[in-house]
Amino acid sequence: MNFGDILDEWDRSTAKPYGKKKIDSDRADRDRAGNNGADCAAKELPRANPMDVWLRRYGLEDKDADLDESGRTETPAERRKRLRAMRSEAVLDLHGLTREEAWARLDSFIADCVRRKLLKVLVIHGKGAHSENDPVLKQMVRTFIEQNPHAGESGPGDKGEGGSGSTWILLK
Repeated sequence: MNFGDILDEWDRSTAKPYGKKKIDSDRADRDRAGNNGADCAAKELPRANPMDVWLRRYGLEDKDADLDESGRTETPAERRKRLRAMRSEAVLDLHGLTREEAWARLDSFIADCVRRKLLKVLVIHGKGAHSENDPVLKQMVRTFIEQNPHAGESGPGDKGEGGSGSTWILLK
């Protein structure tokens, strides 16, 4: 047996059969019922690839593009803008504490957040509605931020975070 004979035999064994095609039983039942498949499509719809469905639903992230952009350094102004826009990663509520208690709690909170490498925290001190004169805790938080070496830029919280009764702090 030479190579040509082997190819011929392979063609015969793998070739599609000649003659009438096999009719599927569902289509034969529809034809017998008099429907003739007029309302059904002649071709079956192709099955969706599960990977394509998942990609359409959840999107695609190009990790190589992130690596290419990582060579570009972020300017300090861009970093500040990004940090200001991000949500606070931890919250401390000082309501009901005295000035000394609030100072100690804020000091340990900031130290813990620096140890956990958080970037932005929120301190809720209240608006001072129950204070006799000016808000006590708000001024104490301002003084703490000015004196603490780990506290950087700060500002009033958003309305949903307490508004003027809270202060966000960017940690160094």
